[in-house]
Order: sequence, then C-alpha cells, then structure tokens
Amino acid sequence: MIKTLIFDFGNVFINLDIEGASNYALESFKINSLSEEIIAFNSFYEQGLISTEEFIEFYSENFPNLTTEELVYIWNYILKDFPKHRLEFLKKLKSEKKFKLILLSNTNELHINWIKEHVPFFTEFKNCFDAFYLSHEINLRKPNADIFEFVLNENKLAASECLFIDDNLENCKTATKLGIHIWNIQPETQDVSNLFETKSSLF
Repeated sequence: MIKTLIFDFGNVFINLDIEGASNYALESFKINSLSEEIIAFNSFYEQGLISTEEFIEFYSENFPNLTTEELVYIWNYILKDFPKHRLEFLKKLKSEKKFKLILLSNTNELHINWIKEHVPFFTEFKNCFDAFYLSHEINLRKPNADIFEFVLNENKLAASECLFIDDNLENCKTATKLGIHIWNIQPETQDVSNLFETKSSLF
C-alpha cells in the first residue's frame, strides 16, 4: 500500500523547456555542445558544492562577452509556468492527510530564487509538503542512489510503500532498483493532477 508520495518539481509541477533552453544556451555561447568541464560545473552547482558566485565566475571566464545578467537569464531560461490547478491538486492531497508528501528535486540556488520571484504561491506550495528536499541544499542529486536512500532513511520510509513521480527516466530507474514504485510522467501528454486515474492500480 502506498503511504508516501515523492514528487519531482520540474515538469511535474512547474513546466520546463529543456530542449529550448539547451538550444538557447548553445546559441548564446556560440558553441555546438557543452564541454565535459561545463557539464561537471553544472552538476557541482546543482549539488551546492560551489556557490552561485563561483558558478557565475566560471561562466564569465569562459564566455567573457556575456554579462552576469545575460548568463543568469540563459541559466533560468528553462523555467516556464506553474499551472495553478497543480497547486490545487496538491492542496487537496494535503487536506485529505492520506499520504506523506515529499518533494525531491535537482534544483540550484539561481533556479529556486527565480521560482520564488515568479511563482506568487511558492510558499503555499512548499507548505503542502512534509519534507522539501532541493539538491543544492542537501549536496546530493538524482539519479544517484544515495539521494533516495537519504530520503528513505530521514523519513523512516519503506521503499515498497513509496511512489516516486519524475519525468526523468534515469531517476526513475534508480528508484525502481531500490524497490520504490515509480511514475515516469510524460509532461507532453500527462499531468500530475491525474495521478490517481493514471496509476489507479497502485491505490
């Protein structure tokens, strides 16, 4: 029986433009692909292993023709709208008190600051959760197994009683290996508010 729902943030609650953001970054940087060094730095930043200042400095050194404001805009380009009906779905879940609600997201400081500024109901959203984990705050990131183990241990959860909802297949594969039920949500055709219709066999 499912007792805990573990939600990703991007493309589950807030919409992302992953492909558009990637294309915009490459176009702005005038490169064909991201170097291994850039990918590694992005990962370090997402895990909170380097500060926002160090992150911006790294990009400024690599792309001196771009201002700090332009670099931040490029980085946040991926973030789009947060449909209000998803908040209402979450608030209803909270009010029913049938499940423990956890957010588990690969989110960095610049992104969460943008969300706080542009999503007027962010505090209301965050308050719906029993636990709210952002990768840069806990120095762990998906799809590594240790972040899932951290959540299970911190909240004394049985993996078999958890459902993890994420748009990223690799993240879902790790969760499955640990015995966690998953919904690899497809943001183009599925919506988290239809959880109980889509995954009715689990409830």
